Amino acid sequence: MLSRLMYGARISLFIGLAVMMVSMIVGVSLGLAAAWFGGIIDVIIIRIMDLIMAIPSLVLAILIIAIIGPSLTNTIIAVTVVYLPRYVRLVRASALAELSKEYVTAARVAGAGPFRLMAFTVLPNCLAPLIVQAALGVSDAILEAAGLGFLGLGAQPPTPEWGAMLADTRDLMLSHPWVMAFPGLAILVTVLAINLMGDGLRDALDPRLRKS
Repeated sequence: MLSRLMYGARISLFIGLAVMMVSMIVGVSLGLAAAWFGGIIDVIIIRIMDLIMAIPSLVLAILIIAIIGPSLTNTIIAVTVVYLPRYVRLVRASALAELSKEYVTAARVAGAGPFRLMAFTVLPNCLAPLIVQAALGVSDAILEAAGLGFLGLGAQPPTPEWGAMLADTRDLMLSHPWVMAFPGLAILVTVLAINLMGDGLRDALDPRLRKS
């Protein structure tokens, strides 16, 4: 049990970090593009994100897995699609607020191109909420992957993913409850630690909180 829990930590953390990184890269790109171009491009991107958010996350993940098949890679793809709108909408809202400020106007007057303006001038000032969302995204992705694994749609046996371990031991819930308690406790402690780390990073990196 201990060896499977320790090895399963690699799988669950890899899922969370992979989902967070891919969602952040794609979400930041789409959010900045929507804020910069506006018009029809902004409408198309936001409406697609609204459509994704209109479907319950677990239902959408199950639908995607049903189409592409259950596996570890497909779990990452499904959970990434589910949580992508969070990053797109957050970055777009933050970028629109920053584009109206004087330092952005000064950068434009100085001759900064669109890519340099958005990537090196606007984006750094959007990082504080993005870091918090990334931390929450890791923990949410771990929970989502565990839910899919519990339903048999995530990582397939014999991969010791924590959600799959919960599913494998549910028949022992009454006779040997500790067998099922340990994977659940591992998920609880990991998600709590990541959330606390995200709050700490926000307090450390947000200049307004640092001044207060």
